[in-house]
Amino acid sequence: MNFMLHSRLATDTTVLGDLPLCRVLLSKEALGPWLILVPRKNDLREIHHLDQSEQYQLINESSAVAALLENDYKADKINVGALGNLVPQLHVHHIARFENDVAWPGPVWGNTEGTQRNAELQLALAEELREELSAITGFVTIS
Repeated sequence: MNFMLHSRLATDTTVLGDLPLCRVLLSKEALGPWLILVPRKNDLREIHHLDQSEQYQLINESSAVAALLENDYKADKINVGALGNLVPQLHVHHIARFENDVAWPGPVWGNTEGTQRNAELQLALAEELREELSAITGFVTIS
């Protein structure tokens, strides 16, 4: 079965590549960087719908992405969340937060202006992140 990315995720993000379990996306929101991990299995809504080994793999991939954002971008806090209220497909947000960002100290949802990076900045950040993600075992670039 071919993996299908939810249309809203496809519209609101840039695909960076794949880890062993998850597709890695970069949000176009002008905040962060904001990465999203989507397990490449269709019809998943919740983390507990993954089998146990996949749950462990998701936690490993999530931890690696969170550490990358914390270390490479010197974030004040990494927000990780799997909300899925608007997009039912299982996806996990990883948002580098800074004390001077527009939503600090509140959650990003409902507290940003919804501004997206321009195409040039999005492409530059995507290329930078692909390079950084290549240090994570099993990452494969998709461009």
